[in-house]
Amino acid sequence: MRKAGRKRSGGRSARIAARQSKVNEITTSIERRIPYFDVLNEEALGLIEHNAETVLEEIGIEFREFKPALKLLREAGADIDGERVRFPRGLCRNLLATAPSEYTQYARNPERSTTIGGDRTVLVPAYGSPFIRNIDEGRRYATIEDFQNFVKLTYMSPGLHHSGGTVCEPVDIPVNKRHLDMVYSHIKYSDKPFMGSVTAPERAEDTIDMVKILFGEDFIQKKTVLTSLINANSPLTFDATMLGAATVYAENNQATMISP
Repeated sequence: MRKAGRKRSGGRSARIAARQSKVNEITTSIERRIPYFDVLNEEALGLIEHNAETVLEEIGIEFREFKPALKLLREAGADIDGERVRFPRGLCRNLLATAPSEYTQYARNPERSTTIGGDRTVLVPAYGSPFIRNIDEGRRYATIEDFQNFVKLTYMSPGLHHSGGTVCEPVDIPVNKRHLDMVYSHIKYSDKPFMGSVTAPERAEDTIDMVKILFGEDFIQKKTVLTSLINANSPLTFDATMLGAATVYAENNQATMISP
């Protein structure tokens, strides 16, 4: 007579199926359901905005070696002095009001598309690390294989909603074509949303060409499939590299996050 024992869980095939089901259950964002905590009252917030507008009006910001930006800002009502741009009080608030409070970034897999902004929190991997660390070798410069592994890990992680961008810097690929391998890795090894290259305007254009192949040209002119990072330089400066990349994405209906 067969003894009663522990039931088999299904073995290797069941474990694989369980892992796959976890990937399929990944959420696309976290919805905030608790009220915001006001650290400052309206008077203090008003003082910060007043002082910020004083800096913008009296000191201004440098927009270096990129005349299209100067032309756009002049037409918007800013005062241009060489490459120094000063913003009359209230102009920046009016310009910011034209941006949407939230938007959808579409993924290769429609079920992975996510909402950026509003009451949503979208979690992504770290950005821009030149080094990786592992158990066998310790700390070393990153390679394209490391980059691909991080993309795969992000894809499998139920806690990350977005594939990110430069998850590490693959220094074994020449700089002039490194962006192609990175963007292709996001496309090949994940179906989550991802970020585009911003290290030169022509690299942003390459990214646009790649997502045209992936999504179709008509689709990306109507839908946002990229959210990319544009950095300011300190103090109070934007350079031609960042401005050029931002322009490429804006002209192709793609989003950018502008860091202060």
